[in-house]
Amino acid sequence: MKELIKYIAQGLVDRPDEVEVSEIDGSQTSVIELQVAKEDLGKVIGKQGRTARAMRTILSAASAKMKKRTVLEIIE
Repeated sequence: MKELIKYIAQGLVDRPDEVEVSEIDGSQTSVIELQVAKEDLGKVIGKQGRTARAMRTILSAASAKMKKRTVLEIIE
């Protein structure tokens, strides 16, 4: 899951080398934290949060196959 979010985020931003993704693993839920450069934050969130919502939808579908819940947090 971590690699999936990193791949998507690097495709969206101007500074792909500054994309950092960390995963906090729990027994039933994982939290994935995404951190990008300050000027790229708007590109990752998108208009009215549409890009972020789309990333969360993809993540939810992928994690459902693994029978696990995954949450995406975008860190400022």
